[in-house]
Amino acid sequence: MKRGIIAASLLSLACGSALAQDDNTRGFYVGGGFGQFNVQVDDESDFDNAVTEIDDDDHAWRIFGGYRINQYFAAELNYVDFGDNSGSTGSDSSGSSGNYSVDLAGFQPAIYGIVPLGPVELYGKLGYYFYDVDLDVNIDNIHQDNLSADTSEEALSYGFGVGVTFFERLNAKLEYEKIDTDVIDDLDAIWLTGAWRF
Repeated sequence: MKRGIIAASLLSLACGSALAQDDNTRGFYVGGGFGQFNVQVDDESDFDNAVTEIDDDDHAWRIFGGYRINQYFAAELNYVDFGDNSGSTGSDSSGSSGNYSVDLAGFQPAIYGIVPLGPVELYGKLGYYFYDVDLDVNIDNIHQDNLSADTSEEALSYGFGVGVTFFERLNAKLEYEKIDTDVIDDLDAIWLTGAWRF
């Protein structure tokens, strides 16, 4: 019973602080976040149909700084690191298998369109990701060179999310993002971020 009263009091305080906030709709902010991302490579032609797909989920992180122009728009610069991810490849009836690693990180300028709904805000995001990718795939039982790609690329990114600001300064946001890259067939992420508004 006591825990329920404490939890209700904390929730009431948090909601009250969000509802009582000033507009605070202009100015600089900095923040960071953690994410869960999915990477998928399903172009079989490089392996003579020995591999059906690469499909992996892992963690990512990012740091960012930005400027909120007004209550409807913000501009942001992110450094995004999807880490060094590795695993085993799938195989088809030929019995071939192997392993892979994907290392991807880079910078991303982005703009946000914002729909304010009281203490809650809805976001739409459009960015451009400049990144380095290192993809290595080693396949057993085939007489071909394995796939290796180490290059600098760029790709359009877009997403949407929902956020809330507490105590006029601390903004928490949940965001879905898609990166439209040619090197990796499918790359998307779900982010939980926090930012401090000055």
